[in-house]
Amino acid sequence: MQEDYLAVNRAHWDERAAPHAASPEYDVARLISGERRVSDVVAFDEPLLGDIAGLRALHLQCHIGTDTLSLSRLGAQMSGLDLSGSSLEQARRIAAAAGHAIDYVESDVYSAPQALGGRTFELLYTGIGALCWLPDIRRWAQVVAELLEPGGRLFVREGHPMMWTIDDERAKLDGTLALRYAYFEREQGNVWEEDETYVTTDASFQEKCIDWNHGLGEVVGALLDADFTLTGLVEHRSQPWQSLPGCMELGDDGEWRLTRDDWLLPLTYTLQARRGG
Repeated sequence: MQEDYLAVNRAHWDERAAPHAASPEYDVARLISGERRVSDVVAFDEPLLGDIAGLRALHLQCHIGTDTLSLSRLGAQMSGLDLSGSSLEQARRIAAAAGHAIDYVESDVYSAPQALGGRTFELLYTGIGALCWLPDIRRWAQVVAELLEPGGRLFVREGHPMMWTIDDERAKLDGTLALRYAYFEREQGNVWEEDETYVTTDASFQEKCIDWNHGLGEVVGALLDADFTLTGLVEHRSQPWQSLPGCMELGDDGEWRLTRDDWLLPLTYTLQARRGG
């Protein structure tokens, strides 16, 4: 394994936690007040999520907890887990201000079963832009199996692996959708030197990050091998952030879409599965 990706990515997210919480995109004040019942991300997910009231649920890689709070508002008994202590500081502040009791645990995904003391859940939710921070999708599937009780439900919405292959610099330059990055998981991740982020902020950043792509077949295969039954798979033509500047437009629902030829490229997918047959 290349340099300590956990330390690199923890620093990356620690640096962005407060600016994200203060950004108009996360709109934390209106979410806390209840003027916004749920985040745009969870609003998109809600039709596929269905009724989750009363379920013991875990949000893996929860960041600053706006989606975790939203799931709590839908009636789930929520816990959240993230490797960034600064992100969890914001998550705890937001939950307390909104009057919701949410248990937040600091841990990387692969150490989650130990960090959670062996607890299991009825629902495991992984939100958008999470799996790309993990180097080994098969190991992830095994961890998810440990965290879910028999018959427990997994809900994932993620950036589509085809979208992650596109040359964002070329797209910004002339709108061309050209392949540049690996579709399949590789041992060595992509190292990025990022001085910006995906929200509107005046903050400056110095930390780099490391990410990985995972092919759709690799994700599904890993779950099947971990004794999951696939119950749903939908590919979407939209995503909640602008991954390809220069050829996307923002809709009223908070989702970004290609400005032309949206049949060319899936941007995200939703996968659902249950542990055990």
